[in-house]
Amino acid sequence: MKVNLFNQTEYPMDHIEALIKHIFKDEKQRLSMQLIFVTQEEIHRLNLAYRMIDKPTDVLSFPNDDPKDRSLGDVFISIEQAIKQAEDYGHSVEREIGFLAVHGYLHLLGYDHHTKEEEAVMTQKQEEILTKADLERKAS
Repeated sequence: MKVNLFNQTEYPMDHIEALIKHIFKDEKQRLSMQLIFVTQEEIHRLNLAYRMIDKPTDVLSFPNDDPKDRSLGDVFISIEQAIKQAEDYGHSVEREIGFLAVHGYLHLLGYDHHTKEEEAVMTQKQEEILTKADLERKAS
């Protein structure tokens, strides 16, 4: 699957670009997706504008609604939030960014986590993709 990366932050992306290619290399998807890295302020603005939630978040997914476009949609990730969460969870920034990218991707495919059953299915799919990419959650 093709992932188009856009960095709207000062955070260096060289190693992140390689990480994203590695994560999604086995995904058999004809459509591409856009992965946009943004600041905490921008994710806050988007969360307020589109979800009416007045605080920053870690990831937002916007499925494409134009059938002529060859894209699943856009996934926005807050680099600052990813770094903070990696510290909170005690794992690498790469693992957190990978997790958020996969989480956003699955939302574009229609997965959700509103119920326990939906969450179990989505979590299993996330872990399958992350384990294949050697980014599984390590037991502490």
